[in-house]
Amino acid sequence: MIGDAFVFDGVAHPFNFTPKNAFGQPGEMFANHLYAFHQVLTPDTEPKLSAEDYLKDWTPADIHEMVYDHSDTDMLVAMPLPLTDLFRDGLSPWEDCAELAARDPERTVFWGSVNPLEGRRALDLMERQVGEFGAKAFKFYNVRYDYGSPFPWRMDDPRVAFPVFEKAQELGINLIGVHKGVPLGPQPIEATQTWDMDGAAANFPDINFVIFHVGLPFLDEVCWQLIRHPNLYASIAATLNFIVRSPRQFAETIGKLLFWCGEDKIVYGSEAPIWQPQWALRAFKEFQIPQDLCEGYGYPQLTDQAKRKILGENLLRLHGMDVEETKARLGRPQTH
Repeated sequence: MIGDAFVFDGVAHPFNFTPKNAFGQPGEMFANHLYAFHQVLTPDTEPKLSAEDYLKDWTPADIHEMVYDHSDTDMLVAMPLPLTDLFRDGLSPWEDCAELAARDPERTVFWGSVNPLEGRRALDLMERQVGEFGAKAFKFYNVRYDYGSPFPWRMDDPRVAFPVFEKAQELGINLIGVHKGVPLGPQPIEATQTWDMDGAAANFPDINFVIFHVGLPFLDEVCWQLIRHPNLYASIAATLNFIVRSPRQFAETIGKLLFWCGEDKIVYGSEAPIWQPQWALRAFKEFQIPQDLCEGYGYPQLTDQAKRKILGENLLRLHGMDVEETKARLGRPQTH
């Protein structure tokens, strides 16, 4: 709990940044871009890791300690990456994420992840991740890069995407996230655009789709999608972390989201270990949108109620969990 807000962190990754895990320069570029995020957006008042300390194999124990022992986080999503085009184990192996969730199954939720381009193999792995490891949702990545060329796929592709959505529904899963915006390494930026979310949302109205990173830099397009499709949501993971270094930019981002889609469609994520969660949580708790932006653009103010919804309540509801019951059962006293 931070104040009276239950904190449900929507994304953390046990990254394996060791050089031998990367498939050559493309993988190294990807890892170095994430390290640059850490260096540039971590406030000067907070510890910044050296490349040697950061670009390592982060264990489930490391992530558990960072999130639960060093921040006011009550629940966490252990989020794998299926980037087997750039890293031998996908960068955040799903097996490590399942282990992270198993360490504290009451508090940590495992989301599965597969590469839909693998067809039947992907569907079989979805079945295993749900049946054997208790995956509660899935996260997908449209950007692929292999053999020196991009191999992207779209969320509205009936041959590639729809079979994995149908398999998710068959497995009782109605929550799917997708990486949008934030192109990293050599991945082509056009494959991170959000045009394909209309077709996904319209064809699968019973699935709730979370657009991660609010699609930056395609925020305006995402806002227009969020207001038209009741089953689209936005995660401010990696967007929240502009809050100290570039507070006015963050104010415009959160202001646009509140203006267009309201406080019920936005969910929090720390992206640990790219950043320590606690400094961003503290800054968000105190954050106000500057008055001139509210007056000039009509942005609603970021109220305490909105903060509670964004930090935890919205994601609890997306997981079908009762907010008050979960708060009473798992809410930890604020200690930091």
